[in-house]
Parts: sequence; C-alpha cells; structure tokens
Amino acid sequence: MIGLDIEKVEFDKDGLVPAVVQDIHSGQVLMLAYMNLESLTKTVQTGESHFWSRSRQELWHKGKTSGNRQTLKKISLDCDGDAILLLVEQHGNACHTGEFSCFHRVAYAEFQNVEEFGEVITGLVHRIHQRRRDKPEDSYTTYLFESGLDKMLKKVGEEATEIIIAAKNKEKKEIAWEVADLMYHVLVVMEERRVSLSDVAQELAHRAHKKRKDR
Repeated sequence: MIGLDIEKVEFDKDGLVPAVVQDIHSGQVLMLAYMNLESLTKTVQTGESHFWSRSRQELWHKGKTSGNRQTLKKISLDCDGDAILLLVEQHGNACHTGEFSCFHRVAYAEFQNVEEFGEVITGLVHRIHQRRRDKPEDSYTTYLFESGLDKMLKKVGEEATEIIIAAKNKEKKEIAWEVADLMYHVLVVMEERRVSLSDVAQELAHRAHKKRKDR
C-alpha cells in the first residue's frame, strides 16, 4: 500500500479501526466511522474516503449516493496505531442530517482561546450557507434570505444599536448576547453578498501589516 505502512495499524478483533475525519480547511471534526483493511486500502488507492458499515456489514464509499464525497489529503495514526485520523477536503455536507459536521449538537462549551472561537465561527458560516442553499422551513435564516438584503441590513443596524445600549448598561452577559446577534446577522449579509471569512482576514492582515510599516 503506497504511503501507508499497514502493519502499523492495530485493527480490533473484528478487523476494524475507528477513523476520525477532519476538514482540511476549517480543522473541524466531521465524523467518526470505522475502517477495515479493504476500506483503508481503497481510501488510499482512490483518494476518497471508504469505510466499513457495521450496521449494513458492507463497504461504504462516502458520498457515492449523496455526492458529498471526501477527497483524502492525509492519513495519520495515533501513538498506539489503534485509531486513524483522515484529513480530507469535504464536498458538501459530511452529516446525513444536512449539517456540515456530524458533531453539530453542542452539549457543553467553554471557549478558552481564539482557535476554538474560530471553529465556532467557521461552523456558523457553513450552517448559514446550508440554510441559504436548502431553505428549510421554520428557519429564521431562511426567512432572512427570502426577505432580501434590505431586511438583513435593517437587522444589522438594530443589533448594532442594541450593543450600544448594552454597553451603556455595563452588563457583560448582555453585551456578549448582542455582539453574538450582530455577528450572526453580519455573516448572513456576507453570505448574501458572497464575502468570505478569508476576504475579511486578508483585509485585516493587510491593515495590520500597513500599521507596522507606519510605526
């Protein structure tokens, strides 16, 4: 098998090894599945994720039916060799529910650093994109896209005003709440006008570089 020493993989008694799948662009964990020797071999040979379905007892080519394929970029083994990490480029959604990641149900969250905050924002961007594409009923995001740009901009203005009021009241929790509202509506406007997080990051980097030169 080219590029992978199969002898280093520790399959369990059923001939399986758990495989964690991670998106190469956002770093977001997409799913957990299982691989046997055949699916691992096909993954390396084809460059697309193949797994073993424990429920159906058959080989499973991710995205063959849905089109939500995963292009393989890298395979890593953990220190004991009994778990695999697949770094992939995800096409479409990884989860059968229509969410980008199978790990979309937050059970607990206490964010300690910028990287974790970035994962939240990236996940929200993906969700907003999905809502715009799929337009599920009873979705506030769907309502905004169907209402048009003027409605979105009105909400941005309203939320900005709410931040001013919250800041005057000096209530930390209230300020965080209103900032989150504003950020969400700004991301909706960005999706509507096809502005990406990368576009904003590049502009911020340009400004930071300019300020350093001006010192």
